[in-house]
Amino acid sequence: MFSFFRRSSPQGNQEARQWVSEGAVLLDVRTPAEYAEGHLPGAINIPVQELEARTNELPKGSRIVVYCRSGARSARAKSLLEAKGFKVLDLGPMSAY
Repeated sequence: MFSFFRRSSPQGNQEARQWVSEGAVLLDVRTPAEYAEGHLPGAINIPVQELEARTNELPKGSRIVVYCRSGARSARAKSLLEAKGFKVLDLGPMSAY
């Protein structure tokens, strides 16, 4: 029921790494302050609150691996991006990578 608070499975972790190795965008949807404190290598930062207005910054037709701190914001980002036609994998918390 509260799947956005789940920890990613090892399979999800492996799939996320595979997507990134194949060129998927790694998207951190936390705040700029959280991003500055530490983020996954190669990740870009677009806070979930700004995502709808900034989807034009993401390459059209790209696959996106999205993450945050707990999984709640990444779940919201996944829904928003899928509605815009992107293929998205929700890693959930950054620690799952």
